[in-house]
Amino acid sequence: MPYLLKTEPNKYSFDDLERDGETTWDGIANNQAILYLRGMKKGEKLVIYHSNIGKAAVGTAKVVSVDATDPRNPLVRIKPVKRLKQEKSLAEIRAAAVFHDSILFRQFRLSVVPITDEQYDWLTLA
Repeated sequence: MPYLLKTEPNKYSFDDLERDGETTWDGIANNQAILYLRGMKKGEKLVIYHSNIGKAAVGTAKVVSVDATDPRNPLVRIKPVKRLKQEKSLAEIRAAAVFHDSILFRQFRLSVVPITDEQYDWLTLA
């Protein structure tokens, strides 16, 4: 299952992820978002979304490993795959039929959101 991960680019951006090569996706406090992190599997596809500044999907990544030994703080390692050829803005995402009834807009404050394969394709294909 693909996921959309939201990050504030002034704190940790897709550029930072590319520079670092790999990181632990942490700092998540919302219980629902933690459940999604805990359920991730190695190799799953991710879309990195810049919130607050830019408000756009900017790149893709993938899950390298998941250690859910501590259920309140799962350690999910991710690495970048590629920057999107064309960023998808919040307005474009909201207007896309594929996102109608998406949890992304029903629980907009979640920083980890499962998306469908069709939503992933729409976000990542230029």
